[in-house]
Parts: sequence; structure tokens; C-alpha cells
Amino acid sequence: MLAFLPALIRVPLVLLLLALNVLVHVLPLFALTLLKLVVPVAAWRRLCSRLLVAIAESWIGANNLLFALFTRIHWQVDGLEGLRRDANYLVLANHQSWVDIPVLQKLLNRRIPFLRFFLKSQLIWVPLMGPAWWALDFPFMKRYSKETLARHPELAGRDMEATRRACAKFRQLPVSVMNFVEGTRFTPAKHDAQGSPYRHLLKPRAGGVAFVLDAMGEGLDAILDVAIAYPGGPCSMMDLVTGRLREVRVSLREQAIPRELRGDYEGDAAFRQRFQAWVNALWREQDVRMAGLLEAPFRLADD
Repeated sequence: MLAFLPALIRVPLVLLLLALNVLVHVLPLFALTLLKLVVPVAAWRRLCSRLLVAIAESWIGANNLLFALFTRIHWQVDGLEGLRRDANYLVLANHQSWVDIPVLQKLLNRRIPFLRFFLKSQLIWVPLMGPAWWALDFPFMKRYSKETLARHPELAGRDMEATRRACAKFRQLPVSVMNFVEGTRFTPAKHDAQGSPYRHLLKPRAGGVAFVLDAMGEGLDAILDVAIAYPGGPCSMMDLVTGRLREVRVSLREQAIPRELRGDYEGDAAFRQRFQAWVNALWREQDVRMAGLLEAPFRLADD
């Protein structure tokens, strides 16, 4: 196991290999994206979209292999049984760390359709990664402050328009749409500032979930509810890369989408109240699951 190499050798080596993996996959991804753009034929573009997803899944698979070789993480996971690659999922998860993303990619890559996240519009400028996310049809969202909306009310609803445009693309291929329900990473300071009624979670933001369900219409088959916990405490991407992260616990639960969850969240106050009640109930259950994941005895990986 390469995880037992001295850190002075192991960390630069894994960083180098991760960077090489980016180049190996991003270059053909960009080339194929260019071919997709210059040939305006619907069937050709659908084929290119499938090939782009295959490149992305290979990229994630290589990252997963590197982390398996260079880290000693003990995984405790339940709920992977019965997941399908031909079903469209809305994946709802709590947000503890940026490590959540590689965790979800490790567990769900090639088990369900390719995961796509809603990203802040500024992230498109991240070198290599931003254009790669754009090429893979990740939706970029531009958030406006209350002050900006007060000065420019015409900007209201732009996020919903962007969501609808993104989801229209998703209907052409199997897709998994990812939503971190809290909208931001959990920290004790944020928890206290919110006065969150949950022990291990921030308050949920129901609007984003409602927008995706409304925009996708009948295009989603199920909700995949995911609880992610790190019993060793808060962690960062550097903790993952350097091998300091030693245990990850995840609980997944697939559930049907109730028909009553589809409606006009912005314009129908009664529907908005019902939807928020459903999300709050989901989050109470999530908090109980988080407690179970975190309070079980901590066990380091043996190999």
C-alpha cells in the first residue's frame, strides 16, 4: 500500500498524479467539446454528450483509485443496493466539507447517472476545472443579494430561469442532479448564528429543491437522500490528500417523489408552506441519521 510511504514522498506524489489525471482527461474532453460545438446536429451532440460523460466518469474513477492507493480510509456505507444507472435522481445531501464531493463521486460513480452540481457563476473561471464543468453541462448560478434585487428588481427570478435551462439539457440523457440542501458547509459558528433547531445540521433551504423538482417536471424518478458524517471531526481536502482523513460514514436512502411536491413554489404560498414542511421533516430525520453515524464508536482503518 502506497499509503505507508513517508509523507514527504507520498503527498507530492499523489498531488502530481492528481494533476496528471486532470491533464489526461481534460485535454480530450476539451477536444470533444469543440467537435460538439462545431457540428450543429442533434444526434451528433447527444453522442458527444455521452462520450463526455464517459470521459468524466473515467476521470473520477482514476481519482478514486489514487485515493484508494494513497489513503487508509475506513468506509462505513449503507444504502447502495438497488441504485440504477438508467434512472434520474435528485440527490439531496448535507454539507460538511469540500470532501463531500469526492465522497459522493466515489460512492455513486457509475452506480447512478453522472452527478451534476449547481455551481456559483464565479467558478467558471477556475483554471481547467471551470471550462470542464461548463463542457459537462454543470449549471452555473448567479446569486443576487437582497440589496442588489432591491435596486434591480428585474433580476428576480433569474436563478429559476437558469435552473430551467440547465434542466432542459438534462432531459436528453440520464442524469443525477445534486443539491446540498443547507446551501453552505456546516460549521459550529454558522449553526449557532442560525439558531438551527438541528443538532448536526444547518437549516435547510427548500427553494433550491423545489426549483429543481419544478424545472425537471416528470423527468426525475426518485430522490436519493444522503447523510455524510466524519467521526474524526471537521476535515478539508488537504486532510484527504495527506491521509489524515481516516473514517467516512455515509447513509443513503432512496425514496419516491410525492406528487404533491410539484407546484409553484414562488407564486403559491400554500404550496410553499407544504413544501417547507416536507423539507423540515426530511431534515429532522436526517439529523437523527447523522446522530447515529457520528455517535457509533470511532474505528480507524486497519489497512
